Amino acid sequence: MKKAMDLSLASRSLKYKLRIAFYLMFVLPLLISIYLISNYILPQMGLRMHIAILIVVDIFIAIGGFLVIREVIARVISMSSEAKIIARGNFDHRIAVSCKDEIGDVAQTLNQLTDRIRSNMEELKSYSERTTEINLEIQGRVVALSNLLQISSLISQGVKLGDILKIAVEKSRQIADSDVAYLLFKEPDTDILSMKIADGINSEYLLKIRMDIGKGIFHNAIKSHTALILDEKNPLPAQLRVGFYEEFKLKNTAALPIYARGEALGILGIGNTREKFLYKKDSLEFLDIFAKQIAIAVENDILMQKVEKLEIKDALTGLYNTAFIRSRLHEEIKRAVAYQRPCSFILLNIDNFKQYRNVFGALTAEATLKKIANLIKDSVSDIDRVGRFGDNEYAIILPERNKRQAAEIAENIRKKIGLAFSEEPDANKRLTISGGLSENPLDGIDADEIIKKAEDSLILAKNKGKNKIATKLG
Repeated sequence: MKKAMDLSLASRSLKYKLRIAFYLMFVLPLLISIYLISNYILPQMGLRMHIAILIVVDIFIAIGGFLVIREVIARVISMSSEAKIIARGNFDHRIAVSCKDEIGDVAQTLNQLTDRIRSNMEELKSYSERTTEINLEIQGRVVALSNLLQISSLISQGVKLGDILKIAVEKSRQIADSDVAYLLFKEPDTDILSMKIADGINSEYLLKIRMDIGKGIFHNAIKSHTALILDEKNPLPAQLRVGFYEEFKLKNTAALPIYARGEALGILGIGNTREKFLYKKDSLEFLDIFAKQIAIAVENDILMQKVEKLEIKDALTGLYNTAFIRSRLHEEIKRAVAYQRPCSFILLNIDNFKQYRNVFGALTAEATLKKIANLIKDSVSDIDRVGRFGDNEYAIILPERNKRQAAEIAENIRKKIGLAFSEEPDANKRLTISGGLSENPLDGIDADEIIKKAEDSLILAKNKGKNKIATKLG
C-alpha cells in the first residue's frame, strides 16, 4: 500500500507534478522525435510499423502530461474560486483538502486563516457590543450630570420652589429609563404624605395617593434613612405586593426619603412596569443626588422666606416692600378699630408702563420707577408709609386719614407725576398714573378687604380712561 502511494502523483508536491508533466509533454517526446528522425526518417525517408508505434506512444505520453497539468491548473482555479468565496465575507466556508501538496497546504492555511479571522471577528463583535454598552452608560451619565447641573443652576438663581421640584421630578424619570417619577410631600402639621408631583405618561392617578408617614411601604425607608428598592432581587412581601400594585400600578420602584434640617419632608421615587428588572448602583446614586438637591431647594426656599420676612425695603426704590406694607396695614387697621379712628389706603399704578419698558429698555424703566417713588414719598407725611406694591404699583398707608383726605392726597400725587413727565419731548415718555383708594371701616375691617377694595377702585380708574383716581362705592 505504501509503495502504491509512493508511485501515485496525488501525494507528490506541485513542483514535482509540474516537473513530471514537463518531462511527459516535452522532454520525452522531443528525445523520441530526435531519435526517429535521426535513425529512420533521415536515412531512409520512410516509416515502418515500429516507428508508427513509437509515434503513438509519444502522443499518449504528451496527452498524459497535458492531463497532469490540467489537473494542477483545475485545482488552482478551484482554489481561486474557494478563496473568492472567503474574500466575500463567508468565513464559515471550508476548503476541502484532497491532496497533501502545495495546493493542499494553501487550502489548509486558508482554513486556518478563516478560523482565526472568524474568531477575531467574534471577539471584535463582543468588544463592539461592550463598547456600545459603555458609550450608552457614558451618555446616560452625561445626561444625568447635565440635569443635575441644570437643577443646581435653578436653585442658585432663586427660581420658585414649585418650578424646581417639577423639573427635578421630570429629570428623575430619565433615571433607569423609568415609566414614571413621583414626589410625595408631608402635609403641614400632619403625618400624612400626599402626592405633590407625578411625571410620566398616564401618571395622573398617582396624584390621588395619600398615606400615613408611619405606615405603608415607605415607613422603614424613612425611619432608617435608606432607599426603598423593589425589583427582581428585592421583591415585596406577598401581603404588601398586591396593595402596592393596586395603588401605584408599578412592578418596580426605587424611592429615597427627603430630609431638611433632620426632618423627613417627603419621598422621591421612580418606577416602571417591566418584568425581571434590576436597579443598578449608579441609578440609585443619581436618584440620591436628585433627592438631596430637592432637599437643598426646600431649605433654600425656607431661608428665602425668612429673609423676606426680615427685609422691609425694596432694593430698587428704597420704599417699603409688599410684605411690610401688608403687615403694617394690618397693624394700623387693628389700631384704628380699637380707637375708632379712620385709616385709608391708596394704590397707584403707572399707566402703560409695560409698553414704556419695551420701548425704552429696563434701565430707563428702573430709573423712572425710582423717580416716581421719590415724588410719592415727598408728597406724604412722616407718619404715612409708602411702599412698592408690585412691578409698577405703589401703596400708601394713611393713618388717621379718611377717604376724602386720601382722595385729595392721591389727586395731588397724580397731578405732580403728570407735571413731572409732561415736558418730555417724546410723547411716549409722558407718563401718568391711575389710582384707587379705600378706607377702614367703610370698605373693610381687615387688610385683605381694604387692599381688595383699593384694587377694584384702581381697575375702575383704568376703565375710565386712565390718569384718574377712583373710589369704588358699595
